[in-house]
Amino acid sequence: MSVLGLFFFVAIVGLTLYVTYWASKRTNSASEFYTAGGGLTGWQNGIAIAGDYLSAASFLGIAGAIALNGFDGFFYSIGYLVAYLVVLYIVAEPLRNLGKYTLADMITARFEQQKIRATAAISTLTIVLFYMIAQLVGAGALIQLLLGIDYWIAVLLVGIMMTTYVLFGGMAATSWVQIIKAVLLMVGTIIISFLVLMKFDFNILRMFSEMKTVTPAGENFLNPGVKYTNGIDTMSMMIALVLGTAGLPHILMRFFTVKDAKTARSSVVYATWIVGLFYILTIFLGFGAAAFVGSDEIIAANAAGNMAAPLLAQALGGDLLMSFVSAVAFATILAVVAGLVLSGASAFAHDIYGQIIKKGQATEKEQMKAARFASIGVSALSVILALFAQSMNVAFLVSLAFCIAASANLPVIIYTIYWKRFNTTGAISAMVTGLVSALVLVAMSPNVWNPEGTAIFAGDPLFPLTNPAIVSVPVGFIAGYIGSLVSAKADKRKYAEVAVKANTGLK
Repeated sequence: MSVLGLFFFVAIVGLTLYVTYWASKRTNSASEFYTAGGGLTGWQNGIAIAGDYLSAASFLGIAGAIALNGFDGFFYSIGYLVAYLVVLYIVAEPLRNLGKYTLADMITARFEQQKIRATAAISTLTIVLFYMIAQLVGAGALIQLLLGIDYWIAVLLVGIMMTTYVLFGGMAATSWVQIIKAVLLMVGTIIISFLVLMKFDFNILRMFSEMKTVTPAGENFLNPGVKYTNGIDTMSMMIALVLGTAGLPHILMRFFTVKDAKTARSSVVYATWIVGLFYILTIFLGFGAAAFVGSDEIIAANAAGNMAAPLLAQALGGDLLMSFVSAVAFATILAVVAGLVLSGASAFAHDIYGQIIKKGQATEKEQMKAARFASIGVSALSVILALFAQSMNVAFLVSLAFCIAASANLPVIIYTIYWKRFNTTGAISAMVTGLVSALVLVAMSPNVWNPEGTAIFAGDPLFPLTNPAIVSVPVGFIAGYIGSLVSAKADKRKYAEVAVKANTGLK
């Protein structure tokens, strides 16, 4: 690694550590640890949400997916962007009005039952682990490429740093690290996109025309079907991406970092503009990597294509740009995994420990201690799992997390807010059925079983789709519906109270 590259790494890591130190001086209560005391403004939280969303899957995974698979890789960009419309129009305002720290708070605003809180916490922890694995795989591949160290050492390094952010700085540190990282990521993406366009004389039509001849896929590069030859499989993946965001715990948790629902709504508007611009620019990242790096070199660096963006930066801007982009990608991963650790730790410390074990009687000191221990536990488990997922594309891994979120969390969120007959049995049925069906179908899918031994196990898959959302999401909704109909009637007075709170914010 060059001296310049080392400088960028040290500078960005040093800046984030200083932010953590600064935040640690202002994190003295559970509210400050979980939600930064609700003190972020709309634009600050909007940039932080975009930072949470623009993860390694976006910057590394999508660039590689487009470079290797053309239009099929761009499906991820479309799905991630459209998902914010679901968040904006359905989830953001009611969630902020009903919740306090976690998704379970919002659900138990209507159903005050410990088993519902426990089920929601387990769902949150499962989603966090899938998402964490994706980020750590991207981080390991990136640092392995740049520093020449073993993959497992790179993953351990990231694990230690992300735990440090959460242990000492809580949500305040995580939010400001996200803001810094989002700005740097957009700057790097815009610079690369500008250089790619310059190579094509700023003629987008020429760029699309030349992409028909520079890849092994030929003209098919610009058409669907290079990777996803099964239309149902493609539709299933898009369902997971579009609906999954509204159920992601680390995204939902961000709506509690602002003072009211109006600010939460403005946060999503800011985030949507930033995210929208970024995903449009992923076209230039992917096309540029395909044209100026080449699929052979991309695959040689990482079989899943996760190093396409850094390699493109080197091809266009030399070691200077590659060092900057790689350091920003590293900061991207650190920031996202810190947010994930925090949401997982909150689910355990606040929901399981504070509300179930301690029955709401835990002191601030006890909650803070439990949250920090939970942070270490979530980090350690994620690192261990990431060591076995090195060959998987990070965009695919994240799509599985989206599938679980859409199958287990989204049905409960929508029913809780909008259906007066929804009850405790329906809530538990939806979460458990959605979660289990998604996990079981993934375990039987081609991503786990492959006759040629290119997946985790050698053998024929029992379920044909790579992403099971087209089955598991309807199953989650149906389970919630049937569970509500066959059990005791819902408390309509409680629903009326929740409906007023969800739409007005009145307590």
